[in-house]
Amino acid sequence: MLFVEYPKCSTCKKAKKWLDENAVSYTDRNIKEDNPSAEELKQWHERSGLPLKRFFNTSGMLYREMGLKDKLPAMSEEEQIALLASDGMLVKRPILVTEDQVRVGFREKEWEEII
Repeated sequence: MLFVEYPKCSTCKKAKKWLDENAVSYTDRNIKEDNPSAEELKQWHERSGLPLKRFFNTSGMLYREMGLKDKLPAMSEEEQIALLASDGMLVKRPILVTEDQVRVGFREKEWEEII
């Protein structure tokens, strides 16, 4: 199981604490130091069953600075994935990646279902 996080993010801290309290074994990955590649993002998107927009950190400063709210609808899926792969701060976190599922953001109930 892969846990992708930004250590300063309060939601990531909460999710990590939950994983530890539930004795879940995982590999920790700092999204700022090791941003997901376009290929990883593409696979995660497909396995998540979520719209690609859910992978964007819409409350992040970089998202707002770049005016992505208005630009994303006109971009192709390939362009959006390349953009996500360009900077970890654009990616919503935490991300939990299991063999067959991907969860973006921390919702305890959803995570309980896959663990």
